[in-house]
Parts: sequence; structure tokens; C-alpha cells
Amino acid sequence: MLAPSFEEEVARYHLAVPEITRGNPGPVKDLYSRLDDVTLANPFGGIARGWAQVEARLDQASRQFQDGEMLGFDTITSYTARDTAYLVETEHFRARLESAPLTEEFALRVTSVFRREEGYWKLVHRHADPAARPQSRRSLAQPAGEPAGH
Repeated sequence: MLAPSFEEEVARYHLAVPEITRGNPGPVKDLYSRLDDVTLANPFGGIARGWAQVEARLDQASRQFQDGEMLGFDTITSYTARDTAYLVETEHFRARLESAPLTEEFALRVTSVFRREEGYWKLVHRHADPAARPQSRRSLAQPAGEPAGH
């Protein structure tokens, strides 16, 4: 059987990502490499490194959302080399946060890095944050005593 192309893996990724907003981290977990250098920087802060931390963070993120609906992906750019590839996108979705009564719309700026492992494209890094729209300079300032990323 022929290993999937990067484009086929991106299509699979686009099907998996919305599952997090429905409380199901399994499909995204299936895309990740299990090597110790994997990372995840999601909108809830901090950076998880290594499969155990990434898996725990995916579980945590999936518990934050309910009733998710993907509205679309705006691909800004992608690049594929022999054994690495990346994807820069804006993800648009609607979901309820935890026990909120109503759904909200979200737009995340996302960079995803893939590596070819044994012929297959595996996710090795995902960075998603809510800064999909231009931010004011003031919004970049950290409150005194609070470390960046929290």
C-alpha cells in the first residue's frame, strides 16, 4: 500500500481537528508522532513537550469544548520538503466552552509541522492561538508578575 501524500494527510488532519471541539481528542492523537520531540502550544497556554505531555494536553483541550462545528480552514501557506512539511492556517469554528449556555465563534492562527516517519506524515508540532486578527500593541504586554504564555 502506498503511503499517503502530504495533501492526503492534510485532508485527514482537517477531519480530525474539529473532533477536539466535540470533546474527542482521538483522531488528532492518531496523527501525532510518538517521539519525545513532539510539541503542542494550544490556546490554553504553555507548551507541552514529549508524547505524554502532548497527549495529556489534547485530553485537557477536548474537555474545554462541547458541540463544536467546523466553519472552515483558510490555508495561508504550506511547504513540503523531503521529510518535513508545514501548514499555516486560520481555523474557524463554533463551540461551547465548558458549561457556557451558548456557542461562540472562534478563529485560531495555527502552524502545524509534520515529519515523514516510516513513509507516513506525522504531526510533530502544533501551535494554535487566538491571534488570528491583528492585535494592538497594548494587548501584547504581560501583566506584572505573570510569565509569558499564561
